[in-house]
Amino acid sequence: MTDSSDDEFDPQAPDQREIGREMVDESTGLGSVMAHAYRGEVDRVGTWRQRLDQATTWSVTVLAAILTWAFSSGDNPHYILLIGVVVVAIFLGIEARRYRDYDVFRSRVRLLQENLFANALDPSDGVESRDWRAQLSRDYRRPTRKVSVPEALANRLKRVYLALLGVLLVAWAFRITAFAPREDWLTAAAIGTIPGVAVIGTVGAFYLAMVAIAFWPRERHAKGEFREGDPDEWKDLDE
Repeated sequence: MTDSSDDEFDPQAPDQREIGREMVDESTGLGSVMAHAYRGEVDRVGTWRQRLDQATTWSVTVLAAILTWAFSSGDNPHYILLIGVVVVAIFLGIEARRYRDYDVFRSRVRLLQENLFANALDPSDGVESRDWRAQLSRDYRRPTRKVSVPEALANRLKRVYLALLGVLLVAWAFRITAFAPREDWLTAAAIGTIPGVAVIGTVGAFYLAMVAIAFWPRERHAKGEFREGDPDEWKDLDE
């Protein structure tokens, strides 16, 4: 038999979406449950944040090792730097996948912060999402990733990996020019039987693709990032 109270639940009703006021006024069982749920979600966000940082740390470590070895001797092949590009790109893919999982838990934390805790502290502004309880319930029942692969790649590229890949590109360009002064740079860029023109074209296409992924206009789905606000707005609040 279905409980009639479930059929009457309206997540957009004022008393349901603004439950934060009730939690401040009096202790409720739901308030205790939400406090424990919030603590658990914050812990999971921290765990996934550490996993993201680990991928970045390994990328920087590999980058430093490859740069050191590539420029330790003029006899070392230049394509070791291109291998470094491939390795860093692999770490980019790993980090983008982890970022999509990280955002699942971060979005829950932000949903609670925006609609529960912010409203409990200052109910005058109401809630950010009228049906936030229904959103959170659906996500607990059937967790789904909110961020697409291109958006995750764009985020990690702009935050970390464009800079790392840029360092490798500059190092490789320097390696085939300044380290081979007696040789034409197109010839120096060759790898075995692969002509230098083909190598440079492939490298150029890869970097153009990375820039396009990073800056292609798209709708944003990730939550929890810092927003650029108006300083005057915060000044008015202080006054």
